[in-house]
Order: sequence, then C-alpha cells, then structure tokens
Amino acid sequence: MLHSMSPMHSAMDLTPLFRPSSIVVVGATDEARRPGGQPVVALTQFGFRGEVHLVNPKRERVHGRICHPSVMAVPSACDLALIAVPAEGAPEVIEQCGARGIPFAIVLSAGFRETGNEALEMRLREAISASKVRVVGPNCVGLLNLRERVFAGFGAGFRNPDLKPGPLAMVTQSGGFGYSVVAFAQDAGLGFDYMVSTGNETDIDTTEVLAWLIEQPEVQIVVCYLEGVTRGERLRAVGERALELGKPILVWKVGNTNVGRKAAASHTANLTADYDLYRETFRCGGFVEVHEMYDVVDAAYAFLPRKLPRGRSIGVVTTSGGAGVLLADECTRRGLTLPAPGEETVTRLRGLVPGFAALVNPMDLSAQLAQNPERFNAATQAIVDDPALDQLILRSYPGSGVEGWATGLAEIGRKGEKPILVSISGLRESIAGVQSVLTEAGIPAYDTPARAAFAAAALADFADKRRRHGDGGASLRRPFNVRALPIDATRSAVSEYEAKRCLARYEIPAVREVRLTLQEIDRLTQAPLPFPLAVKVDSPDIAHKTEAGGVRLGIRGLPELKQAATAVVQAVSRRAPQPRITGVLLQEMAQGVEVIAGALNDPYFGPVVAFGAGGTLAELFADKALRFAPFDEHSAVEMIRETRVARLLAGYRNTEPCDLEALATVLSRLSWLVADHRDAIAEIDVNPIFVRGKGQGVIAADAWMMLK
Repeated sequence: MLHSMSPMHSAMDLTPLFRPSSIVVVGATDEARRPGGQPVVALTQFGFRGEVHLVNPKRERVHGRICHPSVMAVPSACDLALIAVPAEGAPEVIEQCGARGIPFAIVLSAGFRETGNEALEMRLREAISASKVRVVGPNCVGLLNLRERVFAGFGAGFRNPDLKPGPLAMVTQSGGFGYSVVAFAQDAGLGFDYMVSTGNETDIDTTEVLAWLIEQPEVQIVVCYLEGVTRGERLRAVGERALELGKPILVWKVGNTNVGRKAAASHTANLTADYDLYRETFRCGGFVEVHEMYDVVDAAYAFLPRKLPRGRSIGVVTTSGGAGVLLADECTRRGLTLPAPGEETVTRLRGLVPGFAALVNPMDLSAQLAQNPERFNAATQAIVDDPALDQLILRSYPGSGVEGWATGLAEIGRKGEKPILVSISGLRESIAGVQSVLTEAGIPAYDTPARAAFAAAALADFADKRRRHGDGGASLRRPFNVRALPIDATRSAVSEYEAKRCLARYEIPAVREVRLTLQEIDRLTQAPLPFPLAVKVDSPDIAHKTEAGGVRLGIRGLPELKQAATAVVQAVSRRAPQPRITGVLLQEMAQGVEVIAGALNDPYFGPVVAFGAGGTLAELFADKALRFAPFDEHSAVEMIRETRVARLLAGYRNTEPCDLEALATVLSRLSWLVADHRDAIAEIDVNPIFVRGKGQGVIAADAWMMLK
C-alpha cells in the first residue's frame, strides 16, 4: 500500500473541468491573439455547445457579445472560469469564483513563482484554499477537449479547429512544446481527445490529471511531458492503476541533468527529484518512457491494437539477410530474445520457402518467396502460430512483393492475438498505401528497423509489468512487527554505534565492536576483541570518516591500537566546525565482497532503498539499483541482479559464490526499517556490507543515520 500524500483539497471529480457545460472568460478582449481574446473566438466559433459568458469591467461588449463587469454579475452558474487577467488580479478573481460557486478555474496569467514572485504565488494559493475552487495553472496555456470542442486556452493549438479527436490524451508541463507533440502525432494520424497544460501546478497537478485521464473509457493511451512532480508517491499510485487498466502512460521525462533541472526550475518552478527515482517509478508502473516525438508516435501505434505479447521472445522475418541482422541487434539490445522456430514451424515452412531460405531466427524467407503473396502469407501464418514466439517483426521494402501480400498479412493480424509489427522503408508515395492497409488492421508499420524494435520492446516491457503486477497481488508479509528504535528521534543525526543498534532492532547483522573513551583505551592491558582491529571515531556529525582521517584499519597490537585511537581523535578534532565525538570504536575486521546499502525517505517519493558496489568506490562507479520500500526478498534479488557487482557476487572467475540469500534478506529488512520509521529517519548509509561465501551470511562494517 502506497503512503498517499494529501492534495490541497480532497480528491474530486475533474469532469466539469474537462467537460464544462458553461464557461466564463475573465479578462475577455476583442484582440483575438491575446490570452483573453483567443478563447472567446474559439469557444464561440469552433463548435462548443455550452454557454459562454464574458467578464471585463472596462468593456460592455467583446466580439459583439455582452460583457459583464465582474464574475459576480454573470447571470448563471458556470462550471469553469478561464482567467486571463494580469497576475496581480488573479487571486481576487479566484475569490469571486468561489463566492459565485464556480468549481474550476484555469489561470492563464504568468508572473508568479516561475519569475521569482513567491509572494504573489502564496496569495493565489491562499485564495484557492479559502474559495475551494480547483485551479489549473497559473502560467499555463489551458485545456483542449476536442471531442466536445472545448478550446479553453490560447496558443497555436487553440487556433486550429481542424485538430481531430482520438484515443490519446496529453498532460504537459510545457504548454507550447506539449502542443508540438500533439501536432506531430496528429500529422502521423493520431488523434487526442484531451490536452491540458498544468503550468506551475499551484493546485491541480500532473498526477491528479493523470489519475482522471486513465479512468476515462474513451482514453486508451496518455502522453505525459514531465519536468518534475512534488507528489511522487501519487505518481507511483497512478502507474499502478494504469497497469491494472492496461493503459500505458507514455512519459517524456526531462530535466534529468543539472542544467536541465535548473531550466525546469526557471520554466515552471518545479522541484525535480533525482532522475533515478523517476526511472524506478516508471519501471514499476504502467509507464513507457519515451525520449523523442517519434517514440510517442511509435509506442502509440504499437499499443492501440491492444495486443500484448505473452513473453519477451520475438520472431524476426525478413526478405533481406542484412536487415535481419540489424533487427536482431536492435531487438537483443532492448532485452528481447530470438529463439529458433519450433520443429513443427520449420516443417510447415519447408513446404513453402525456397531451399536456400534461412529458417533460423531471424528468418530470411527470401525476396523470391515475397513475390508469391499466397505462399508468403502462409509462411507468415506458420511463424505466427509458433508458440515459442510471442510477437513478430516483419521487414520489407517496396518492390519486394509487399504490395501483394500486405492485404493477406492484414487479415492474419485481424484474426490473431499476437502483436505483429512491420518495418518498411521507401519513398512516401510508394509505401503509404501499404502502411494504411496494415495500420487499419492493427499492424503498425515503421520506416526503420530501430523504431520497430523500440515499439516491440515497449510492448514486451509493459506486458512484463502487467504480469508482475498480477502475480504480486498478495500483500507483502512483514518479517516482524514494527520495532521501536533505541535513539532520541528529536536529534538530527546519530553516530555509527547508535545506527548499528537501530540495524540490530531489524536483525541486520554488524561487526562486533566496543565503544570506549580515549581514557578507557589508554588504561587497557589487553584488547577487548581479537586482532586485527579497526579503530574509528564515533561521531554523529561525520558521515565520511575515512576522508576526515577518522579511521585506521588492520591494527595488530595494543600499543598500535592506543596510538591509532589518539590519532583518529586528533585528526577529527581539527575539523571546523569541531564535531561531537561520542567515543572511539574498536571493531573486528571483516572480509568478503564489499557492497553498499542505503535508504532514504524522499520528500516526494517516500521510502527508497539503494544498493550497489560498496566501500570507497561506491560513488566513483555509481553502480546502483533502487527499490521503493518496503519490499520482499524476491524483489531484493532482482535488485541485486541489476547491478554490475552482481557478477562478482555470483562467483567471478575463481572466486566462490556469495550468500545472495542473506544479502537479499538484509536489503528487505532495511526496507522495512526505513518504511516503518519514515517520519523519523531521513537517510541511512550502510557502507560497506561484507558479503561472505554462500551460507556464511553478510555483515555490516559501518553505518550512519540522519534523522528528520
């Protein structure tokens, strides 16, 4: 169960926002290209059947229609207010909307926190809270509902009455670019029922819009241009729901670099969390990540037939050996497998294809066979029938006979349940007819092998996630009940010694150690633990003790131990500001493969655990995998296998395999620790963890914890 984050208002139906029966334009003007003028033209001339009211205290008429002096003077209640007044006046208009009983507003005005005007943004937020009006924006271009002709906004998209509705919808944090995506897709033959630009998201945000859109029966696919969210857990919940419904969200996440994040902040004032957290969200939920406009079109056409493969295998059929090699590379690079066709399939094919045809995978059926449409389609049907193949890519080109067998292939596609994709290149006029025949039959046709492979992999990835989601329907089983932590939660940080006591509460093993003062160490006549030992400063203020000079390893005698203890305390004491020192740790030395496990409670996405290569190389190699907490041992094993250090843990060359089961148990328990205490723990770093040989367990050698 995801930990939900409450929006400013309780959840409410957005239907009146997207399908208003009456709209008031506040700030209406005769100037048709201004934000207050363009919606008047569009709403009154492009087919909207609801009532349109106009407000402007300086005008009696706009475009020949009566103009009211204020929202309060509008003669009948409205579902939606479209606000195009100077930014300073927007809060007052929102208050009037609340008093008039208007449930939704879109604030087109700019000049709020995206320009640094935090005070005005706060005034707007207060007006929204007091009025109970739900608001899209500010700093947005508005909303389109093409099915019901709601052109509630301004910009290029709102000047085009020829835009066609269709089974797609779009939510975008960039109004201008968002419309560019819609226009590009429209040019490729794809229609959108809805497009909404969310702007600064002072109230209604992308996650709330997504949640509404995926529930609409007319929407099959949602496209999302995303700079950042502040409700990451809501985004995760939307992704889970999209999987349940079988509706992919094609998400284009930008602002993933330092420069990109700064641009996002200046553009829509969005705070952008680490891209890894978004990527993990997309991996778990019903998201398909896209990176360019072609990806949007290609994925949409792949998903519209609503056919998903049963697994990750694919049959590649060509009439050109070179194209087959290229497709094999592209599919394999994306995690698809190309198994050989079954014996029965080969037998059927032998009676149809020339003797020199290659009946492996990829299968080169030969250009000669392609000139015989009946036999070519019979061969294709035999391959489609092979239970070892979950989907099919067929590569061809004009003049190869495709014009003859396309109609038969279309019939195969209509009757079957397996996805079939075609890659065909050539002059537009030479392939347009073939593409149209195939697309109408639910067989998307792509002009390059790479685009076809991308689409096939997107289908397989989404199908994989749906299966995992279905298999994981049972609730997670706790290893034990919530356990109280032996620390004062009002502090900001705890030392290594205290952090390990917290780990022990969740049965995460750590090296044997004692904590002593310098005076106690000086009085020692024998070591409290067998040599060799590690000597460390214990301080809640130092996360990286090695860099601070606070660690000595491999201590083998009592005089050396006393010298090391004095040295680490002196080294750390020279730091400014001077850290608190709670003692000196004497620890047994551990051996094994070094890994790191970290956990944090992200302010947007909630509790998350990271795993990767450990020790001082952890940050250098950036070898890590993430999972949202809590999770079980099975998920932990998958997490481990995503990293490069997994090869070493499995037994690389002459090294023995490590205890992956014990490591998975520790990662799962760490996930429960950070999830159970999400209100107290900000961050945990367990580095290194030594993973021993199979059956010998794991042991944590160092830990640090930051509290909220």
